[in-house]
Amino acid sequence: MQHLGSTTALLACLVLGSLAGCASTAPGRGVAEIVDDAAITAGVKAALVGDPELKASEINVETYQGVVQLSGFVSSAESVATAATVARTVKGVKSVRNDLRLK
Repeated sequence: MQHLGSTTALLACLVLGSLAGCASTAPGRGVAEIVDDAAITAGVKAALVGDPELKASEINVETYQGVVQLSGFVSSAESVATAATVARTVKGVKSVRNDLRLK
């Protein structure tokens, strides 16, 4: 359980750190909104890592204004549905755009 908490913290730091250079290039978006989206992205990635049925490294997660987009390739239709379900459980997610494809 401790491992999941440190994984979440690491993902959040990486995402927030990468956004530091991007914050000034997003017209019309405040820093708070960018940070919120980064936290949602980190939370979704951590939740995907925590699901043993998913290969989280093959799923890309992007968030814009609380809308999460999942993309990448998974091995089964069940994994497509599971990833979307897991993403919806994360606090702050308004909706999920599921663009996952089968291998």
